[in-house]
Amino acid sequence: MKSMEHAQRTSLARFPGWWPVALAAGMLAGCGGGGGDAASTEVAAAAATEQAAAVAAVESDAIVTVNPEAALPDKCTRPNRTNDTIPKLMECVTYSEVRKHQQALQDIANANNGTRASGTPGFDASARYAVKVFRDAGYDVRRQYFQFRTFEEVSDTVLQVVAPNARDVPNNILAYSPSGEVTAAVTALPFQPTDDTPGCEASDFNGFPRGHIALVGRGNCTFALKATNAQAAGAVGVIIANNIEGEINGTLGADFRGRIPVTSVTQEEGNTLAGLSGLRMRIKAETKMENVSTSNVIAESRKGDPDQVVMVGAHLDSVPEGPGINDNGSGVAAILETAKQLGKVHTRNKLRFALWGGEESGLVGATYYVTTLEPWRRDRIALYLNFDMIGSPNHGFFIYDGDNSDNVGAGPGPEGSAEIEKAFEGFYERRGIAFRGTDFDGRSDYGPFIAAGIPSGGLFTGAEGIKTEEEAGLWGGTAGQAYDPCYHQACDTFRNVNAYAFNVNLHSVAATTLRFAKDPTPPGAGRAEAAGIARAGSSATLLRQGDKFIR
Repeated sequence: MKSMEHAQRTSLARFPGWWPVALAAGMLAGCGGGGGDAASTEVAAAAATEQAAAVAAVESDAIVTVNPEAALPDKCTRPNRTNDTIPKLMECVTYSEVRKHQQALQDIANANNGTRASGTPGFDASARYAVKVFRDAGYDVRRQYFQFRTFEEVSDTVLQVVAPNARDVPNNILAYSPSGEVTAAVTALPFQPTDDTPGCEASDFNGFPRGHIALVGRGNCTFALKATNAQAAGAVGVIIANNIEGEINGTLGADFRGRIPVTSVTQEEGNTLAGLSGLRMRIKAETKMENVSTSNVIAESRKGDPDQVVMVGAHLDSVPEGPGINDNGSGVAAILETAKQLGKVHTRNKLRFALWGGEESGLVGATYYVTTLEPWRRDRIALYLNFDMIGSPNHGFFIYDGDNSDNVGAGPGPEGSAEIEKAFEGFYERRGIAFRGTDFDGRSDYGPFIAAGIPSGGLFTGAEGIKTEEEAGLWGGTAGQAYDPCYHQACDTFRNVNAYAFNVNLHSVAATTLRFAKDPTPPGAGRAEAAGIARAGSSATLLRQGDKFIR
């Protein structure tokens, strides 16, 4: 999951908690006809009072302290216990109980070749476990099945200079590249800054010699589009050169149906190759793709307003290389226990929990869910909360940047995303915890939701990105090391956790879920219906499809 190409900022809010009341007052003042309508004023006042009460309930979470080692209190097991306030909910969503869910996922991986990847028995067992937890808590549960294409690099891709001076060239095959072996002359298109959109237009290949390999710079459109244009012009292979330092971890997307191999090189290597005359190269790629069936797990409360659905999600699958207990057993476990403890609560808004399949293959499950929903059902989703990797051992505290307040990286989320961000900020502020923003860059399951114009937000503690000295000063841990040194590896096990960070965040998951479930005017509520039009999508520039870059 998530990289650390994130925007960074600290909280500057001096008065946490004022914003929902002010926002509600502003919205209500602008509703209806002209002033002077006594009935409208009374309704507005009542709604504002209800909103203020909801805010007060949220603020009261500051007085709750939780011992990470504490067992589930006896009062939380009483048959008549209803966790209808945030303090009561936080008493019963305990670290010890959440860790039991992670242990169950670890046990499942242990019994299934060390993995819970989509399309494997380990994933199916994980889904069955989640279904049971949700059903036992009183939710209506279903598994939504779909197929997707898997990609495997069967053997290391070979890229060689044949002439003028033979040598091997380090490269990274793009996911969903076809197999192929070809030796041919190389023709380079102009790189940036000569061309800001190299290979993005069919006309960029005017005069391209058929039967050559195309060397194309990265930039401003998808790798798939560059490869498609190159193939149409007669290229027999494509090499994408990075336009920044480092390697490309890229994908052509599961829908790519090209016939020529596509690999990538660093910016430095690309510049070197482009400067050679009489260049001939060899590409040998052996890849495998197949269609696999997997599922999403969807659980919905039986009560609550169906026109205002608060949706909470996390991906259930791991990578094939490991059990995925932080990525993303942490988000899954927090959601399962939150749902369990909210099972008896009759919330104002309908709650819908989703555990996604196929995230590690490119957000496949979440994308399938959003794109196959009828428009009127999509418009009933008031907001989406995403929790992916929330217990990283060398953690940071990151919140998705709903308003793009730093003007760095991807743009803001859809309207209402800033409110979600502020709710998470308030949770951290009341505990004196510093936080930073992280971009909506398309690397986790919020991607299809913000593309559909649904307000979104969530938490993240870091993946393969490197912790800075400043961040180590804020949060402890080790500067110069990855937030999760076991990211996408076999060592992402039950032991791969920071208890403090995970404990804080699992309670933020619970508190924020209930806060929006009780909110009379959650972000995005009724926007599409009131406007009579479909929601506009996000202005965020999605750079990724899950873990891999698409452009």
